[in-house]
Amino acid sequence: MRVALPTAQETSQAVWNRLELVVVEIETHCGIVGIGEGLARRGARAYATMIEEVLGPLLIGEDARDIRRLWRTMRSTLTGRPGGQLIEAIAAIDIALWDIKGKHVGQPVYRLLGGMGRQHVDAYASSINWTDDATVEKEVAAVVAAGFSTIKVKLGNPVDKAIARARFVRECAPDAALGVDANWAYDVDDALKLGRVLVDLGYDFFEEPIVPQDREGYRRLAHHLPIRLAAGESDFVSADALVSLRDRSIGMIQPDVTRSGGITETWRICELAAAHNVAYAPHVGWSGAICVAASLHLAAAAESFRSFECMVFDNVLRERLCTPLLGAIAQLVEGKLAVPQGPGLGVEIDRAVLEAHCID
Repeated sequence: MRVALPTAQETSQAVWNRLELVVVEIETHCGIVGIGEGLARRGARAYATMIEEVLGPLLIGEDARDIRRLWRTMRSTLTGRPGGQLIEAIAAIDIALWDIKGKHVGQPVYRLLGGMGRQHVDAYASSINWTDDATVEKEVAAVVAAGFSTIKVKLGNPVDKAIARARFVRECAPDAALGVDANWAYDVDDALKLGRVLVDLGYDFFEEPIVPQDREGYRRLAHHLPIRLAAGESDFVSADALVSLRDRSIGMIQPDVTRSGGITETWRICELAAAHNVAYAPHVGWSGAICVAASLHLAAAAESFRSFECMVFDNVLRERLCTPLLGAIAQLVEGKLAVPQGPGLGVEIDRAVLEAHCID
């Protein structure tokens, strides 16, 4: 699927005018249909081909309840380290299998995970764009008026401009808890320079300041900066996440269920985070409605859950792809969002929206 964004989203890496994702539907022999979503911001058609020609045939005739066995079967189709397109494609199938399981037993996914039983979760506003000051001021005012007490801000290069922007946002929202997402814009030295200012300004967290593979860099930042470092949206599997959990180089892990192998593997990351006393905050980003639903279930169940990423820009695939609407800014009540209570994911696809945005 593909959608043009009414307002371009600007980060340190790029300006995004359109988004893509892949949606999976799985039907069982008894007529239960599960839906899933995979992160495929570019080249979604290639993901669909992999699902239809490589992964899908492995599932035909199998028991949909054996989710972990099916995950391992799909993973074994390619050798080498797990990651990339394969795991994102598996994520879409895995989420659909959990939807089927919940519908089969008549329970929401968060109940099947046997977690904390939350029915409402704390949320933060995401994100204030890396754009001009006038636009930023309007965006900050809008999310404060909507009732958010925590706001995430995009920062980029040059670092001196980022420092000025961090100060400007603090002036715009003096009472808010603030976080920064750099989308790995910096090297370690510039990240240290910016991070010290963020500490002085009372920022709460610093997300992906450097490239995700620079584990030693994260350890250095954690040693020198008294601010919560956040990362994990770039991790594909629990083995990736375990490195930064084990050495405590991050204080908040943010796996994206549509990238990190679906609910099965993301739940493993959540459990590892709890075991290492590291906060969990699901990454939603520019995904669609199925990702929002799955992420709300994980947030409801995870022991070390901290806050849910509530996206505040317009995105048809998030707002209209499924019914009922979930995780929207308009649904915020006292800083919290409701967790879906229907069986499975608790949402169904709107066929008209699906057909309108399918890539030919």
